[in-house]
Amino acid sequence: GLVIDGKTLNLIFQGGLEEKLVELARLCRCVLCCRCTPLQKSMVVRLLRGRLRVMTLAIGDGANDVSMIQAADVGIGISGQEGMQAVMASDFAISRFKHLKKLLLVHGHWCYSRLAKMVIYFFYKNVSYVNLLFWYQFFCGFSGSTMIDYWQMIFFNLFFTSVPPILFGVLDKDVSAETLLGLPELYKNGQ
Repeated sequence: GLVIDGKTLNLIFQGGLEEKLVELARLCRCVLCCRCTPLQKSMVVRLLRGRLRVMTLAIGDGANDVSMIQAADVGIGISGQEGMQAVMASDFAISRFKHLKKLLLVHGHWCYSRLAKMVIYFFYKNVSYVNLLFWYQFFCGFSGSTMIDYWQMIFFNLFFTSVPPILFGVLDKDVSAETLLGLPELYKNGQ
């Protein structure tokens, strides 16, 4: 990881040393900014996001972190003593920093798994539905008539696009939370 403070960032941005910072950050898995101004934090996120073409995650707990959270791909706000500004500007909110591990490793894995399955499901549903209508056109001479009543088509689509996502969202947990916390490398399996 790279830990950098505000004075050093001032020298880097004023001296035109952004490329050196990017090269140093390329060798790291994490960049941590401490004792920085809000503008410096957002500039670091924008610089690394733009030049390295990586997914950025910003975590903050106060009003001074709002610009950094908004500049990142994923922003996490921590509600605490410094107010709710970071939470209001973030994508996800947690009450304490210790909950970040569970948010990323457990809920992130489950969300990734559910989304992947739902994309496959929607392709399957739409291909089967369109194939039904397409092959019927051969029997009716491509007249454009439908073999299913209009209301039945609406309820078919409504039923098959609302019920399965709700069931997947509530019931689908491919691996238990304890296993995911114990084996963080399982997060990469889906990718």
